[in-house]
Amino acid sequence: MVIIESYCSLVLGILAINQGLSTAPKDTTFLHNASFNIRGELRNFNQALVMGIVNLTPDSFFDGGMINSESDLISKVEIMLHDGVDIVDLGAYSSRPGAEHISEDEEWHRLKNSLRIVRSEFPDLIISIDTFRSEIAKKSSDLGADIINDISGGELDENMMVAMAELKLPYVLMHMKGNPQNMQKQPLDINVVDEVYKYFSRKLNQAHSLGIRDVILDPGFGFGKTLHANYLLLKSLSEFRHFNCTILTGLSRKSMVNKVIESSPENALVGSVALNTIALLNGAGILRVHDVKAAKEAIRIVSYYQKT
Repeated sequence: MVIIESYCSLVLGILAINQGLSTAPKDTTFLHNASFNIRGELRNFNQALVMGIVNLTPDSFFDGGMINSESDLISKVEIMLHDGVDIVDLGAYSSRPGAEHISEDEEWHRLKNSLRIVRSEFPDLIISIDTFRSEIAKKSSDLGADIINDISGGELDENMMVAMAELKLPYVLMHMKGNPQNMQKQPLDINVVDEVYKYFSRKLNQAHSLGIRDVILDPGFGFGKTLHANYLLLKSLSEFRHFNCTILTGLSRKSMVNKVIESSPENALVGSVALNTIALLNGAGILRVHDVKAAKEAIRIVSYYQKT
C-alpha cells in the first residue's frame, strides 16, 4: 500500500509541476482516438493503452528466466489482465545492450508454444510479438498474433516491411542505432531528436509506399542513445506526433531511470512511473511496461487531469 500511495502521489506531483511551469492551455492531443485494425476489426481507443511485457527469455535485464512453465505463463498473463492490461507483448529474443544473439530457430522454439497457450487461454486478448524477423512475424500471425513489435524498424531483416504489408497487422516501428550487440558502443547524443525524426520520416514513407497503414512509432529509449539523449527524446516526444501515428514508449525500469536515481531495475518502479507520466503528458499513446497496475493508474490520473 505504501508503494501504491507513493507512485500515485508522484503522478499528482508531476502534474502540479507541469501546470505550474506552463502558461499555455493543457494539451489534450494525448486523448485522441487511436484506432487499429485487429484481425479485421477496427478497434478504437479513447485513452492511452498499456502493453504488458512478457519475456520468454532467460537473460532479459529485469525479469528474464521468470517464466519456466505453462502455469507460470498463464499466471503472469492473468495478473496483467486483472490489473487492466490492454496488450500483452511476448518476446523471445533478448534485446538488452550486449545481449547474446540467438538464431531464428531458437527464437521460434522459445515463442511458439507460449503464443499457442496465450491465444488459446485468452482468446480476446490483443497479443503483440516482439521480433525483428519476418519469418517469426509470419508464423506468429498464423498462430493468432495481432501486432508485430519490431525493435529495428525493418533494418535487421530486409523482408520485414514486405511481410507486414502482406500480413496487414499493426506494426510497431522502433528506432535503434545498430543492433543489440553494438548499439551502446557509439550511441547518439545531442542530435538524437533530429536523427530519430529523419528516421521516422524515411521509414514511414517506405511503409506507406508498401501499403502498411497501421504504424505505431517507438523512439527506442535506451537503444543506441546516451542517458542525455534519452531525456532529450522524452522532452521532445510531442514533436513525433506530427506524423499522426500513435507513439509507444518503453521506459520501464531502464537504465535511464537507474542511472539518475542510483538504483537497480528491481527498485525502479517509482522512477518508471515518473517517466511514464512525463511521456503521457508529451503525447505517448501506449506505455510498454513491466508493472501494469501502476501504468494504468498513471493513465487514469493524467486522463482525468487533461479532461478537466
